[in-house]
Amino acid sequence: MIQVEQRILRIRSRNVMLDFDLAELYGVETGALKRAVNRNRDRFPEDFAFQVTAEEMEALRCQIGTSKQGRGGRRYLSYAFTEQGVAMLSSVLRSARAVQVNIAIMRAFVRLREIIRNRVQQRRRFAPLLRAKLLLGVPRMESLDTGAAASLTAFAL
Repeated sequence: MIQVEQRILRIRSRNVMLDFDLAELYGVETGALKRAVNRNRDRFPEDFAFQVTAEEMEALRCQIGTSKQGRGGRRYLSYAFTEQGVAMLSSVLRSARAVQVNIAIMRAFVRLREIIRNRVQQRRRFAPLLRAKLLLGVPRMESLDTGAAASLTAFAL
């Protein structure tokens, strides 16, 4: 099973995957992936793929574990691919592995959307309870004894 979910990042309010992660999943060199994208630039408008700025890369550096430039790090800025850009990559790379990897990535993006949708629905569902709790000055669950916490929980449901 390809581990894709951990490689989806949030940049510029978009869910994206970086070129070096995609290259690893597709089993190609990052440079080869970038060359394929550059040869087919018309297939990758800004909402499909964009180059990450130096500031964005620096902010991501600690999160994704890349080294600094000059210390074995990347010489060029990475490309970030949105879900649509990842889908377009399979037509550019054209291999059996690219098709299988794309299927796994598309499923990961769908799962991510479902998780986000469920969290939004839960927030909407529990927002009135949270507002009531704040208005009533109900103490936090941790500060109540177990009996009081159980009755408050039963009341909230």
